[in-house]
Formats: sequence, C-alpha cells, structure tokens
Amino acid sequence: MSIQTTIATAAETLPPSLARIARVISDNPTTAVESTISELAALCETSVASVVRFCRVIGLRGYAALRMSLAAELGRESVQFSAPTGFGSEIAVGDSLRDAAGKIAALELLAIEETVGNLDYDVLADAVEAIDQAHRILLFGVGASRLVADDLGHKLLRIGRTAIVLSDAHEASAAAALSAPKAVAIGFSNSGTTAETVRFLQTAAAAGSATIGITSAVDSPIAETADHALFTHARESRFRAGAMVSRIAQLALVDCIFVGVAQRRHAHTVHALQRTADAAQALRGD
Repeated sequence: MSIQTTIATAAETLPPSLARIARVISDNPTTAVESTISELAALCETSVASVVRFCRVIGLRGYAALRMSLAAELGRESVQFSAPTGFGSEIAVGDSLRDAAGKIAALELLAIEETVGNLDYDVLADAVEAIDQAHRILLFGVGASRLVADDLGHKLLRIGRTAIVLSDAHEASAAAALSAPKAVAIGFSNSGTTAETVRFLQTAAAAGSATIGITSAVDSPIAETADHALFTHARESRFRAGAMVSRIAQLALVDCIFVGVAQRRHAHTVHALQRTADAAQALRGD
C-alpha cells in the first residue's frame, strides 16, 4: 500500500495530535516534502516529537524517510497519470473543474490499482468458494456501501444465484438469524465499524452461515467478525458525500468476486447472462 493511502487510512484512528499531521499531509502531500520537521510541527500545531511518533506509527523510521517516500511516490504518480501540478493534494477552492476532475480520476485509478494489487488471493478464493456453494446469499451495507451490495446482488441474480440485498438493519438481522450453514452473509463497510453491519455478520455467524467482510480497515470489527475479510485501499477526498473513491475501490473488488464466482460455472454463466439479456430486451420491445 502506498504511503499516502497508509496516511489517509490511519487518520481515522490516530489520536488528535497525530491525526492533525495526517490531515495536513493528506490535504497537500508536498507540504511534508518541502517543509522541515519543525515547520511541519508548527503548521500542525503539535511538537517535533509528535511528528517523529507519527512517522513511526505509519511504519517509517523518521521524518527523512517520510519526505523521501512522499517525494518518490508523488513523482511516480504524477508521471503515471499525467497529472497537473499539485497531484495528490486535496481538491481546493481555486481548482478548475478540469483540475478537480483530474484529481478524482487519478485517485480512483489508484484505488483500483492498489486494491487489486494488494488482494489476498487465497482469501478471495475462499470467499468465492463459499459463495459458489451457498444456497442463499445475503448482502447488507449502509449508505454508499448499500449501493455496492446492490451491485453485487444484481450481478449474482443475473447468473441465477439466490442473492438477497437487505434494505434495513432490522430486516438484515432477521434474515441473518434465519440463515443456515449453506448460506453466506456478505457485509460492506468502508470504515469497518458500522454497527448495523457488524451485528448482521455476527448474527449470521451465530446461525451457522459463512461470513464475508468488505472493508478498508484491517483492525476493525468487520475484519475481526468475518470468516473471510477482503480489503480495499483508497484515498478518499473530503468531498465524500455518499463516498467516491472508496466506493470505486469496493466496486472493483466486487467485480473480482463476481468474476471468480462466474468462472466456476462458465457455460451456465454465459447462458444465464444471455437469457437475462434477452428478457430485458423483450421488455424494451426491441
């Protein structure tokens, strides 16, 4: 995982003084590259010791290592995505629509690349196996994660799988409680802490179902609860109503899961997709 994504992910769980450092660097990574440790500490209204502690929390030996890692990463990504000056920085009030769109597009491409590049394919294979063998598949997420659950549920239905996307927490808990060993419960939560989704997976597990968690947080209740935890990696913009970059990362992971399931019964999948396409075409009167 890249240093910027590591910082963005850590910001949610750090103590206040270290979280301020994470936010300042996430807003404009070149700040750390161009500032001395004392200058960064003053900008973040904290101490030099806190900056050093922050570097160690994110897995670096010190501030020099942070500056070098960020400089190398920013240079590599600017070339990779032909990005304008200020690549990696937060969307600013003075950005043109072209600049803002370019920043979002670059972050979304990076989210897909980092998510797929860091997948644990053994866990993915186990999750695919559980879904393939399930008689019933329950999917649940809150907010933007619900949209991702809808996407996977729709794809699975198109190939003849019994997939049920649950609409609210009470319905999810009820369905999970009536689950069975041949069922799979899939919970979506970018933060990994959504209480309703955690309860959904816990209830399903208690009823004997296999559980799968889709999250960005390794040390989270979702990851700890799920039999199979799959992780996304994304640097979310502060303009994240309904999520943006994190949702794209989840959708990329959903597509990997779906393709894995679809490949298990290739001929059946192709036939089912054609039949459902024909049915939809008939409704259009084509």
